[in-house]
Amino acid sequence: MAAFLALTLLTLSIFSSPTQAEIFTSIGQMTDLIFTERELVKSLKEYIEAEELKLEAVKSWANKLDTLTHASTSDPEGFLAHPVNAYKLMKRLNTEWSELESLVLQDPSDGFISNMSVHRQYFPDEEDEKGAAKALMRLQDTYKLDSESFSKGKLPGQRQHSGVRYNALLTVDDCFDMGKLAYNENDYYHAVLWMQQALRQMDSGEDAKTPKADILDYLSYSVYQMGDLPRAIELTRRLVAIDPSHQRAGGNLRYFERMLSKELRDMGRSQQELTDERPIQLDTYERPKDYLPEREVYEALCRGEGVKLTVKRRSRLFCRYQDGNRNPRLLLKPMKEEDEWDSPHIVRFLEALSDEEIEKIKELAKPKLARATVRDPKTGILTVANYRVSKSAWLEGEDDPVIARVNQRIEDITGLTVDTAELLQVANYGVGGQYEPHYDFSRKDEPDAFKTLGTGNRVATFLNYMSDVEAGGATVFPDFGAAIWPRKGTAVFWYNLFKSGEGDYRTRHAACPVLVGSKWVSNKWIHERGQEFRRPCGLTEVD
Repeated sequence: MAAFLALTLLTLSIFSSPTQAEIFTSIGQMTDLIFTERELVKSLKEYIEAEELKLEAVKSWANKLDTLTHASTSDPEGFLAHPVNAYKLMKRLNTEWSELESLVLQDPSDGFISNMSVHRQYFPDEEDEKGAAKALMRLQDTYKLDSESFSKGKLPGQRQHSGVRYNALLTVDDCFDMGKLAYNENDYYHAVLWMQQALRQMDSGEDAKTPKADILDYLSYSVYQMGDLPRAIELTRRLVAIDPSHQRAGGNLRYFERMLSKELRDMGRSQQELTDERPIQLDTYERPKDYLPEREVYEALCRGEGVKLTVKRRSRLFCRYQDGNRNPRLLLKPMKEEDEWDSPHIVRFLEALSDEEIEKIKELAKPKLARATVRDPKTGILTVANYRVSKSAWLEGEDDPVIARVNQRIEDITGLTVDTAELLQVANYGVGGQYEPHYDFSRKDEPDAFKTLGTGNRVATFLNYMSDVEAGGATVFPDFGAAIWPRKGTAVFWYNLFKSGEGDYRTRHAACPVLVGSKWVSNKWIHERGQEFRRPCGLTEVD
């Protein structure tokens, strides 16, 4: 057990300082928890084995004494007439029973409890669980997946690993917990979807700890909040049928029935006209609107729908070899460049990073990963935002020759100096990781966004894809309907500003939620200062 504790402490040394409520935002860091859980399982099995050995020893002792006492109690005087039996009785009661008592009092759980205590500080907390649950709902909305798709593990893009699909199922209790979380957040839309799935699985015969009455209670009230009185009444009647003494059901039923009767009188309709026997589906109720005006366009692009890559536009896209205006480092091995979009011009560079470089960058970044931030447009201060779910790290050229080489390569390819660029940012997206539509450059109403840097606005973005993503994770541009999909080792590049220095508002873009897989990217934000002769001003505002 001591050896195991030493191994545990060694394992823990790979963790960075725990940051609560942010574990779910990075798949890369969540992998550490997989190994932690494996070590805990090993410790648990050691505890079980120790308990079994202890019980086996006690059982053996009990069986031996059972036979002995059966013989001794049948003729106590005759048994003790033998001097050895008398001696052994004295010995057993004076010594051996005390040893047995010590054995019984031994607690093999001490080692397991110690390991749990050491690991617990790195466990996800309630906010992590809530964040992961909300991420599933975000994926559900973005990719139009019903609750059963998640419950049965029917997600697109899952690949086969050595003949075994990494599948996962949600139980009735899991679905109930998802629905309850949404309910407690006053998110009745998702509460209905998940409570309905819990009820469907329970009605099909699946066992659960959650009582059916609890599911019906949450579901009926959530349906009522969605404005569906007939269905709320039908569900509440089911609740009353299985639990007539339920403290809320009877009152709710009478209230719902009165409200429905009033509505029907006002409309001059009968209740039979409103009866809807269809089960609740993803499109039964309208999803509430939120703060993002282009939500529907953005999510459609994430699904690969609404991409405006017409035949005419495709005919204007080409591929070429890029030597960086005869840059010596690119003459012998020019970059392969492909047009992704014509206007604004977005290009993809192939073989921008090697597998070895990618692994080194991930190795350097992983210990530094922290919840990704955005720059507050008013104060210029970096802050955490719910619309950006990932972890990021910033790497300097001095950190490793690979980083210096990558920075130099970006300068060679783009022809722009990186001396005034921001550090290389590495990001890993967690469960449902995303970055909702945003601009990389600062707008006129936020003049102080990059004031502390003293290098002007972000003139261009260079984005490296460091992993393939099995499903989701596209970079989309809602303004002009483009979707760019991650391809490991490639990079995309676009200008955020016109040559005049005015912002190109068409470049508002988003990182779609990752549905299946782990998405790693790194990016370089290139600033205006130092580009005066590398990218001279144009003659008009929009050149």
